[in-house]
Amino acid sequence: MKILVVDDEKNILMLYKAELEDEGYEVITANSGKEAIELFETQNPDIVTLDIMMPDIDGIQVLRQLKQKNPNIPVIMLTAYDYRDDFSIWASDAYVVKSSDLTPLKETIKEIAEKFGIK
Repeated sequence: MKILVVDDEKNILMLYKAELEDEGYEVITANSGKEAIELFETQNPDIVTLDIMMPDIDGIQVLRQLKQKNPNIPVIMLTAYDYRDDFSIWASDAYVVKSSDLTPLKETIKEIAEKFGIK
């Protein structure tokens, strides 16, 4: 399974990449919304994890663009802030609050993969 991880913080990208590769996933990283959209088109990931707060294009706008390109792509929104009351994030398939403990993210990826039949 190929996962596109999008976050503007390089240290978070390195952590997520290492941890998710340890789980056996192929991981592509993007540190901006623009790069995420470009990689999405060229790499054809199975799942996208997407930070909401980014300097160039925020995650909500990136989410909308990815869903326009492929309405069936599972997207997990990641943020340090609790946005559950923001209706626009519900276009995503899951929502995980960032933490140094990646267990909730790993469990969410497994649940999404099962739900969408991704191997």
